[in-house]
Amino acid sequence: MNQAVIVEAVRTPFGRRGGLWAETRPDTLLAQTVDGLLARAGLPGEKVEDLIAGCVSQAGEQGANVGRLAVMLSSLPDSVPGVALNRMCGSSQQAVHFGAQAIAAGDMRYVVAGGVESMSRVPMFLDVTLGQSAFQGFESLNPALLERYPLIHQIESAERIAEHWALSQAEMDAWARESHARAWSAARAGLHAELLMGPQTAVHRDEGIREQTDAARMAAMAPALRPVGQGGVTAANASQLADGAAAVLLADRDTALADGLRPRARFLARVVVGSDPVMQLTGVIPATERALARAGLQLRDLDWIEINEAFASVVLAWQRATGADLARVNPWGGAIAHGHPLGATGAGLMAKMLAGLEATEGRLGMQLMCIGHGMATATIIERL
Repeated sequence: MNQAVIVEAVRTPFGRRGGLWAETRPDTLLAQTVDGLLARAGLPGEKVEDLIAGCVSQAGEQGANVGRLAVMLSSLPDSVPGVALNRMCGSSQQAVHFGAQAIAAGDMRYVVAGGVESMSRVPMFLDVTLGQSAFQGFESLNPALLERYPLIHQIESAERIAEHWALSQAEMDAWARESHARAWSAARAGLHAELLMGPQTAVHRDEGIREQTDAARMAAMAPALRPVGQGGVTAANASQLADGAAAVLLADRDTALADGLRPRARFLARVVVGSDPVMQLTGVIPATERALARAGLQLRDLDWIEINEAFASVVLAWQRATGADLARVNPWGGAIAHGHPLGATGAGLMAKMLAGLEATEGRLGMQLMCIGHGMATATIIERL
């Protein structure tokens, strides 16, 4: 098999909903990110054989195959195809997996894999019929599905995870404050070298990061879904709604070297798992086990771990289940601080992890995404 490698990986600064990118269409944002990726890598667009784009709410300005639309809006030639996929929060990490698999199989030599989400311009769940149901908004779901699984909102799943692992709101708030502190420290030190500036080039960090957080104010916040006094998941210890785009240039290693490009990382494991659709966010635990087994590694071998902070309870429950050293987990902060533009986050975290490994001279990194309906993706890379 050919060896798939990462040549370049970039993302935009993540903007708050209604903030930095609120006036920019998502197809435009993705196209500009792709152009920046290729310019940074120094690869002519005609060498790209596919653009695989993750996007969750594929409706409105994100409908009609945003992957192909981004090709048409970018400097890529019309001969480059494009596709959009939805594995929910793991969409653009899955796009990276699919691109790497196409290269490993010998079907392609260069693939751009990434994603986009504008939660300002395309409201979450716009691709389904909104209403009141057992799923709190998904009245278009098959009634037979709801009879088989008592599906609940992800926030309620996060609450049940906190209860199962005996996580208090104080513990979840403490991790949220740590996320902001780490993200602010990294941004202030200029460590976010993976960021690709879009049209607003004066912005050099993610918009949602807070320099200071108020522990007392966080503790007083009402639960996001449950009645007061009956839950600990709040807006402060969950990921921020955000806008952004990310893109990763994948290549066959021999081809990249022949073209004068520098491979920066190779894949040791690519994993996707299914898990309990009701708890739905715990798939990161079996995904970790499977990825490590496939790579022939143990958790202590990893220098850097990126796990998406959809909710603090997910990260802390995963840590309790695996025994991971939290000093190596999200060293530059996570989605609680920088935001979670659904379809873009997977590729964005891959870019951040690669930049982090290079900045710290680490060798091995693992990325994890919890996914709705009970799934998870995991990737282990080795810095070259």
